[in-house]
Amino acid sequence: MVKTTTIELLSKKEFELIKITGDVRRLVEESGIQNGVVYVITAHTTTGIIVNESLSCLEIDIEEMLERMVPTVYPYAHSHFLPSYGATGGNAPGHLKSLLAGNHAVLPVMDGKLYCGRAQDIYFAEFDGVQSRKVFITVMGE
Repeated sequence: MVKTTTIELLSKKEFELIKITGDVRRLVEESGIQNGVVYVITAHTTTGIIVNESLSCLEIDIEEMLERMVPTVYPYAHSHFLPSYGATGGNAPGHLKSLLAGNHAVLPVMDGKLYCGRAQDIYFAEFDGVQSRKVFITVMGE
């Protein structure tokens, strides 16, 4: 059996980590699937899905590490007029940070529950906000 649901989020900052563990946990339980996996997939190329410990100090460290690796101010090739968009691309850092974060996470479902490690939480990572965003939650199993 496969159940897919879309959750919608509104990011409030250019860089933001939004904890979605509770949403995923609820959707797994509502799916009726007892054993399998849950896929959490972002629908956007300037966002990511991260699994990590939920500590505000670690969230700051993640943001600062990504900024060191992919600085906001840099002469990116993407920063030129894009005829297909009718505008200048200015979100190269968001695309590159997305590559580092990844666009999905896969976690086990056991006995009808999301199974996370003791300190694991699931985050939607915004790298190009403020925007309305979608995340697909697919629970697959029996």
